[in-house]
Amino acid sequence: MVLGENEQARVLEIGAGTGALTVALLARGARLTALEIDPALVQILPERGDLGGVEIVEADALQFDYDAFAGGGAWIVAGNLPYNVGTPLLAELATRDLPPQRIVAMLQKDVVDRLTAKPATPAYGSLTVLVGARMNVRRAFTLGRSHFHPPPNVDSSVVVLERRDETSGIDDFRAFTTIVKGAFAYRRKTLANSLLQALGTPREQSARALRALSLDPEIRAEHLDLAAFVEFTRRLRA
Repeated sequence: MVLGENEQARVLEIGAGTGALTVALLARGARLTALEIDPALVQILPERGDLGGVEIVEADALQFDYDAFAGGGAWIVAGNLPYNVGTPLLAELATRDLPPQRIVAMLQKDVVDRLTAKPATPAYGSLTVLVGARMNVRRAFTLGRSHFHPPPNVDSSVVVLERRDETSGIDDFRAFTTIVKGAFAYRRKTLANSLLQALGTPREQSARALRALSLDPEIRAEHLDLAAFVEFTRRLRA
């Protein structure tokens, strides 16, 4: 599942821990680099006889130079992401100019609920739209808290993200990101009012762009799917 058609790609494991996933990736023939922030574990891991050939790097995944690692080539990310940084880390990886070909990660279930949410549902938001603009997302499976020791306070899910071949029609991803985040900043308000309050965008400007798409000017952001957000952004900036 992790390597598949990209088996020649470089694989970056985030959070090697005690090496359980590291061993499994190595057994699949991965060209593997493993990040670990804990210096004690970084010292212990190379002593394992079954981890020969793995490059183990002591690094904070939020500060790591992913561009230098990828080097313009194919790369894959795998890991059991720490719950306290999993959401911003996954968002950073998935929305890069050149994201990984694939990300396979374990996260808390509610984050994966947001990644896979459909429009007009409570979990649907800016994370859904922005990650979905770069990646095709699917939930692989869910693990209850009883599968872990000690058991955490939340359930976990494994999510698979595959880089989109197309650009989703977005010509300026930074501007798109700003508008999507602004649209969801006050999700109990209409999209137009949220953009007015978050970004200072005149309400009539948003309403005009919505009417051009045959959408109700009083619509909330959660009712726009990815394609609608792309076209709304284009018309708003025209």
